[in-house]
Amino acid sequence: MPADVLKTAAKDADKVKSAAAAAVDHAEHSFVEAANAAKVSLAEAAKRVEKSVAEGFDTLRAQSRTYTDTAGQQLDDAQRYVTERVRERPLTATLAGLGVGVLIGLLIAGNRNTHR
Repeated sequence: MPADVLKTAAKDADKVKSAAAAAVDHAEHSFVEAANAAKVSLAEAAKRVEKSVAEGFDTLRAQSRTYTDTAGQQLDDAQRYVTERVRERPLTATLAGLGVGVLIGLLIAGNRNTHR
């Protein structure tokens, strides 16, 4: 009987060993599948983020062009306005320009004296 018990125990050990090996193979296969799925998900997420960033930059470019065009138009309008006023009253414009120049000169000179 002890020989039969040993044979049965050896068979049971072989079954346990086979079951453990199958479980390890299954776990390894599941891990590889999960890793591959994660890799695919990360690649897809990276593509979505890249697309969003590119769309954001495109929108920003379009908006900045609009603002640049608007600012350029406003500068042109301001230049026309100033030119017209100078033509209407050249003496007044000259005196105003001289006054602004003197004020700026005094401000610059005052800043130099405070740094000494």
